[in-house]
Amino acid sequence: MAKIPLTNMEGAVVGEIELSDDLFAAAVSVPAMHLVVRSIRANKRQGTKAARTRTEVRGGGKKIYRQKGTGNARHHGSRAPQFRHGGVVFAPKPRDFVVAVPRKVRRLALKSALTCKARDNEIIVLDRLELSAPKTRLMAKVLGNLGSPRKALIVTNESSEQLLRAARNIPGVTLTHVGSLNVYDILAHDRFIITQDAARRAEEVFAS
Repeated sequence: MAKIPLTNMEGAVVGEIELSDDLFAAAVSVPAMHLVVRSIRANKRQGTKAARTRTEVRGGGKKIYRQKGTGNARHHGSRAPQFRHGGVVFAPKPRDFVVAVPRKVRRLALKSALTCKARDNEIIVLDRLELSAPKTRLMAKVLGNLGSPRKALIVTNESSEQLLRAARNIPGVTLTHVGSLNVYDILAHDRFIITQDAARRAEEVFAS
């Protein structure tokens, strides 16, 4: 079991917590992480872009000049791609960018990402995370006490509207809960801050 210092909101170490080796000391698979990150980024694309081909643009039904004798190229109409107001060659059409990833690969990638954070000493485990009010300055003070860099991912056991309102205006800080944890968010932030309850919950859900 990997031992991580247990820290309070004032930044003081109040003990140690043992984290599951199956989740925080697993075999790292870079290809799995790459595939999952590519899948997450691709799935965020709307796929609504579209343009018209030469068969869809309006006009151009009349032949612009005779076939022979002009010295110019032979053209059927004025809506060919090389003309103004013409169609688009290989025009983009609405499509689905979803990249399917097997569940086992997603689980392997998540374990790999958490293991990388643990190996690089970029994990901070909090005994609790509670604010007296949904104020940005209170969350900023906690992050300052923890010595957290600008880009930090905060993971709680459950979704909290109060914590969300306190953290959403801090640049580079993302607040999520265990149920929404993903590989892209873990790797995109310099520090992984998780509460003690959330760590136990993550072990129950993902360490299998």
